[in-house]
Amino acid sequence: MSKKTKRKKLIYNICIGILGVIFVGCGIYLAKYYYDTSKSEKRFDELESMIIEEASEENYDNTNSENNENTDKENSDKTIEYVEINGVFVQKKFSKLYEANPDFIGWLKIEGTDINYPVMQSLYDEQYYINRDFDKNYSGCGSLFVDTDSDVAYSDNVIIYGHNMESGKMFHDLLKYDDEDFYKEHKYITFDTIYGDGKYEIIACIRSQIYPEDSDEFKYYNFFNANKIQEYDDYVKNVKALTPYEITASASYGEQLITLSTCAYHTKDGRMVVIAKKTDT
Repeated sequence: MSKKTKRKKLIYNICIGILGVIFVGCGIYLAKYYYDTSKSEKRFDELESMIIEEASEENYDNTNSENNENTDKENSDKTIEYVEINGVFVQKKFSKLYEANPDFIGWLKIEGTDINYPVMQSLYDEQYYINRDFDKNYSGCGSLFVDTDSDVAYSDNVIIYGHNMESGKMFHDLLKYDDEDFYKEHKYITFDTIYGDGKYEIIACIRSQIYPEDSDEFKYYNFFNANKIQEYDDYVKNVKALTPYEITASASYGEQLITLSTCAYHTKDGRMVVIAKKTDT
């Protein structure tokens, strides 16, 4: 065998070896990724089971058609119970979660999607939960978390961030709002906080990005409170203009907004964003 042939064979074997290492490494990474995702989802199920159901809901008879017709009205009229925990009045149904971690601020759910998670807020480190779970342990899935400039009780706009997971979990389903039919079937968001319950109607679904600070582009992530009505109206006008299809629902000053944001890959630092207004219906 000539030296040239030996050299080619050596290079070939080295390449095969490298590819083998890469293949094994990718396999280990994917296995760990889906294991961690499964572990996180199991923990979220455990946390959801900690929500204390109202007695009226526990005793509710689903076979009673008259009760079925009146359920929405009864739920909207029911009195919320609060308990005091370390000087904070918290909805009773969330008391166990708040006692377990006082950074817990609420629970967000979109019916018909995989979005059904606790929401956290660290007032000292905005991105504390970006790679931490409810128990403050490292997690690639992270947690849904509220911007530190948002006050869930009083802000005109509450911004909630979450990962876009390849597994389809966390805020991945927000990307489906590119499709008008999906929007029409998933118009409402439930965001119940430690202070009270909230139903939100979607008014805009946009693709945006994180822009340089000195740019003049519309930055959805900079609006929290309006110093005047025009600021609120301008925000609503901008997000509706960026929505790729018509949404008739809009919002007026005084109606609280929530803005859900996750990463998207249509451009550098891309984001998929869903904006909704609080509604009594």
